[in-house]
Amino acid sequence: MSERITLADRVTRIAPSPTLAVNAKAKALKAAGADILNFSVGEPDFDTPAHVCEAGKKAIDDGHTRYTAVPGIPELREAICARFKTDHGWDYDPDQIQVCCGGKHGLYNIFQAVLNPGDEVLVPAPYWVSYPPMVQLAGGVPVIVPLAEEDDFDLNPDILADYATDKTRIIMINSPSNPTGSLFSTRALDAIGKMALERGWLVITDDIYETITYQDEQLPHILDVDERLREQTIVLNGVSKSFAMTGWRIGYAAGPEHIIKAMNKIQSQSTSNPCAPAQYAALAAVTGPQDFPGTMQEAFLPRRDFFVDDLRAIEGVTCVNPGGAFYVFPNFSAYYGRSFNGKTINDSVALADYFLDEAKVASVPGSAFGADDFVRFSFATSMEVIREGMKRIRDALARLD
Repeated sequence: MSERITLADRVTRIAPSPTLAVNAKAKALKAAGADILNFSVGEPDFDTPAHVCEAGKKAIDDGHTRYTAVPGIPELREAICARFKTDHGWDYDPDQIQVCCGGKHGLYNIFQAVLNPGDEVLVPAPYWVSYPPMVQLAGGVPVIVPLAEEDDFDLNPDILADYATDKTRIIMINSPSNPTGSLFSTRALDAIGKMALERGWLVITDDIYETITYQDEQLPHILDVDERLREQTIVLNGVSKSFAMTGWRIGYAAGPEHIIKAMNKIQSQSTSNPCAPAQYAALAAVTGPQDFPGTMQEAFLPRRDFFVDDLRAIEGVTCVNPGGAFYVFPNFSAYYGRSFNGKTINDSVALADYFLDEAKVASVPGSAFGADDFVRFSFATSMEVIREGMKRIRDALARLD
C-alpha cells in the first residue's frame, strides 16, 4: 500500500553517496567476520585531540546544550575570523561567517541560496562525489570540466573556457582535491580568477584539506590572485580533516555578507543551528595548538610514498603523486576487459567489486568521481594495513585473465 505514495523527482535523479555506501558495506562485512581492509573512508585514522574532546565535555557540563544562534556561536565565528587573518592575512568579520553541520552542509546551503533552475556550475573532474548531486538538488546543472591525468589533474584554462557558457553561475575549486590529492597551480587559479571577474561567476573554494599538504611552499589560493575576488568567493572549510573531527560535524563558510545571510536563512529552516557542544569543541580546535595537522602530515607522508611507489610498480598501472589530502587515485584501465571466473571487468565499479569480493579490499570506484579509469584508496590507515592491502591488490590483478 505504501508504494502508492510516489517520491519527488529530485530523489530519483540522484544516488546515495557512493563513498558512504562502500564504507557501510565494508563495515558490515567486517562485522560479519570477513577480513576486510577498508581503504574507502575519507577520514583521518587519528583520535580527536584530547583538549578538543575535553572542551566538548565541558560544554555539556556547563549547560551548552540548547539552541545557539543560527550561524553559530559568536565566539567561534570570531575565532574563525582570527584564524583566517593569522593563516592567510584575510580580513573577515563574524557576519561573513556561517558555522554549519560539516563542510558538506555548508556547500548544500550555498547551492540552495544562490542557484536558480537552469543555472550552470562548472565542476572540474575528478570531483568529490557530492558536488553534482547537490547542484541538481538546488535545480542547477553541473557542467563537468575534465582534468587530465598527464597534467597531474591541474586545470587547463583553455578547456575551462570551452565549457563556460552564458548560463555559468558558479565554478567549484577543490585543492587539495578529493579524490586525486592534486593541487591547482597558480596558473590555473589566475585563469579562473580572471574569468570569474570578467563574467561575474561565484567561486566556491573547498579548502577542507588545506592543512594536509606535502610541499614546502605555500599552497596557491584563489584569494591570492586578485583582491576583488573576495566579493565573489566563498571559502568552505571545517575541522573534520584538520583535527580528526569528522563525527563532530562542524564546518564553516566565509564570504560576502549577503550570501552568508541567505545561507543562514536556509539553515534556519533545516538544522536551526549546528550542534552546540560540538561548536565549543571546534572553538578549542581553532584557538588551541595548531600542530595536530602537522602530526598527521608526518604520518601520512611515508604512507603516501609507499602506496604510490607500489602502485606504479604494477605493470599497466599509473598513479599521480598526490600533493595533499590522503588519497591515491591510480589508473587501472589497462586491466579492463580482463576476467575472473568468467566475469569480465569492464569498469571501475566491477574492479572495485572484484577487489572487495576476492581481495577483501574496500575501495571506491572512480566512476563515483566522474573518472571511470580510476579507483580511489585512502591512506588514512596504518602502514601495516597498506602493505597487506597492496599485496592483496597485486595478487588479485595477477589472477585476472
